[in-house]
Amino acid sequence: MITLLTADEAHTWGMRLAMALAAGDVIALCGKLGAGKTQITRGIVAGMKSKADVTSPTFTLVHEYLDGRLPIFHFDFYRMESAAEVIGIGWDEYLNEPGVIIVEWADMYPDLLPSCTRWFYLEAKPDGSRTLNERAVA
Repeated sequence: MITLLTADEAHTWGMRLAMALAAGDVIALCGKLGAGKTQITRGIVAGMKSKADVTSPTFTLVHEYLDGRLPIFHFDFYRMESAAEVIGIGWDEYLNEPGVIIVEWADMYPDLLPSCTRWFYLEAKPDGSRTLNERAVA
């Protein structure tokens, strides 16, 4: 378990993770609203040397950041009604792209993610800190 005290620490952790990522990696970020999923994604994107302004793709469903070391495809499953809807926006095609996939709310449709997915669970604590745990599967 890792304790991230601030949004800046979550961002920094994401930047460090980015250094170890390779094409084909899938990152699942799970946690309630405000847990830090998008902040970690901002760190990953910055760590890939992208200049993109990262926002949660809650309403657009996927953002593509193509100007960094590797392309990043940032999904948000929160507003998806079904696994079929995720597939309908081209999920399978993105899995075949030579980039990194980051999925917020991935635990909504865990069966869609490949077995090699790295699962990270965030929890906001009452004192404002956050905990981060990596688990093998959803």
